[in-house]
Amino acid sequence: MYTGEDGRSHFEDIDIELKDHGDIGRLSDPIKTTGIIFRETGEDYDYNWHNAPQRQFVIMFGKVEIEVGDGTKRRFGPGDILLAEDIEGQGHISRAVNNQPRKSVFVTLD
Repeated sequence: MYTGEDGRSHFEDIDIELKDHGDIGRLSDPIKTTGIIFRETGEDYDYNWHNAPQRQFVIMFGKVEIEVGDGTKRRFGPGDILLAEDIEGQGHISRAVNNQPRKSVFVTLD
């Protein structure tokens, strides 16, 4: 999720290259991080337009619906990872799904 030239947030699918490391599996190159934040939101979570506070990976342990500035909505669930880079512009909306609380982990990048 990033801020486009139009000042609105958009989704873009990206792949992180994984390289064969034999018996231990496939690994990405290291990505420098600056912190980790654990979060839990309630079943009535509905956070109107806002920006990500910094570039960060969001690792989902529950479900969330995110709407970006062009009106596109996507649902993310356990195991999904979102790279949030919309630190300026209109931002995005985050909503609880099926009135369920959600746990997530933020891995900050700068």
